[in-house]
Parts: sequence; structure tokens; C-alpha cells
Amino acid sequence: MSAVVEVENRVENVRRSFDGDAWHGPALADVLAGLNFQDAWYRPAPDVHTIAELVLHVAAWSGEVARRLEGGQPGEPLEGDWPDPGTPDEYVWHGILNRLQQARTHVLGAIERLPAERLSAMIGATRNAPLGTGVTYAATIDGLAQHNAYHGGQIMLIRKMLESATA
Repeated sequence: MSAVVEVENRVENVRRSFDGDAWHGPALADVLAGLNFQDAWYRPAPDVHTIAELVLHVAAWSGEVARRLEGGQPGEPLEGDWPDPGTPDEYVWHGILNRLQQARTHVLGAIERLPAERLSAMIGATRNAPLGTGVTYAATIDGLAQHNAYHGGQIMLIRKMLESATA
């Protein structure tokens, strides 16, 4: 498989994690469809993230991956690992969803522009799993799709809890 095709496949995998037709089940767009702001701030247990927090976390790390692909030094996302969604509000919720859409567009563009020969280059000199360093650009992109699937699953579980609570 050519390196160009490898980049194209990675673009498609990350796009599917956001927009759908992913093999694992519903993508982020699917699990977020129809949620209102009250549900987005529902916290099923004290140590469980809300959907709003999860969406901002996904957006933040998508932005960080884009920044790395564009040549930035690896670090935590500029807005932090777990940005605070603030006070529950419909306008704020729409802003959070907008932020996710912007991050999606940014990271997909960064992957598309990545020179294919950089897929095997390393990001960061040493392995730091929480920071996502010491892996290749290819592994970073693949990891983002996995990250999106993981948090999409968490959001789906919270939605199921919400359905049970209101049934």
C-alpha cells in the first residue's frame, strides 16, 4: 500500500469516528444527535464526566493532534486536558458542539496535508502514554480515531442512563 493511500485511509478512519459509518457502531455525530443542554450536563455519578466535558475533551485533543501534525511541539491541548464547559446553557451547548465541528475540520485538514513520508516519523523523543508522545504520526492519527470511539462509547452509556432515569 502506498504511503499516500495510508494517509487517505487515516483521513477516512478519523472522519468515520466523527461522522459515522464506523465499524464499531455509532460515531460522535450519531451519539450527540438530539441531545439537549440539560442532558449534556447530566452527571450520573460524582467522578463521571458529563457529556459536555467529554465533547470538549475530544475537541481539545483533536486540536492538539492537528497542532502536532502541523509541526507543533507535543503537549497538552492549549485549552487543557478537560476544559470546563461552564454553566449549563443551550447557547453554551451549541458553542461546544461548534467547537467539536471546528476541531474535526481542523484535524481532518491537517491529516490530509500531512506529507505521506512523515507517517513513520516519531512525535516526541520518549514514550509518554498520557501525553501521546514517543509514537509515530501514523499511531497518533490512529489513536485519535480510537480516542473518539472510546469517548463516543462513554457518551452512549450516559445516554442509556438518561433514558433509564426518565423511563
